[in-house]
Amino acid sequence: MNQVRKCKIKVSIKFNVMKTKNSIWLYSIIILAALSMVAGGCEKDEGDNFNPTETVTDFDGNVYHVVKIGMQVWMVENLKVTHYNNGDPIDIVSDSAIWNILETPAYCNYDNNEANSNTYGRLYNWYAVSDPRKIAPPGWHIATDAEWTTLINFLGGSDVAGGKMKTLGTTHWSPPNSGATNSSGFSALPGGVNKGYQDLHQFGYFWSTTSSSGNTAWYWYLGFNFSEIRHSSGTNFLGFSVRCVKD
Repeated sequence: MNQVRKCKIKVSIKFNVMKTKNSIWLYSIIILAALSMVAGGCEKDEGDNFNPTETVTDFDGNVYHVVKIGMQVWMVENLKVTHYNNGDPIDIVSDSAIWNILETPAYCNYDNNEANSNTYGRLYNWYAVSDPRKIAPPGWHIATDAEWTTLINFLGGSDVAGGKMKTLGTTHWSPPNSGATNSSGFSALPGGVNKGYQDLHQFGYFWSTTSSSGNTAWYWYLGFNFSEIRHSSGTNFLGFSVRCVKD
């Protein structure tokens, strides 16, 4: 009888030890899984906050997707609108010779080809960008130079941010499209410049709303043959692409 009881006690102890070991093993698996999820969250691409169902619509009915990058929310496409928010039309100027002496708001289609604007957005001079009637949809605005700087710093600085902002491949960008990953989700395209229509597929120029001095303003640009994003100032009549950021 005592032997039977001792046997039961041994079996019970052994079972409890096994239970404890199994519990420790199970808890270890749970903890490792949780740590893996946290680590995965830390390693997410900057553009993992892209939501294909979230959009914004301009005055003309053009629809844009948006992406959250850091604490900012940006449009994923270049602006295409042809009216101010009050309904006034923005002047379209097709003649480059006239464009180059303009001191009033205007937009154009690259090479006067509407198909280019469908893909790359329209090109605007700085007078249109800074007009108080506003061309960004309500609740949005064209980024200041400081807001561009915030975006670029979040992406690791100007030396690497360009690659993280450019769309992949050479469908839109000329080869080699250096360093392009689009890990930010910004999806920058090379819309060129209206200075006699140049640089389509090679460079994307983006206005800020910040004046630099006199008749010049700050802008940022990306290129097919470098992975950084560069900063410069240009005369107000240049025709550049426009990106909007949420208020």
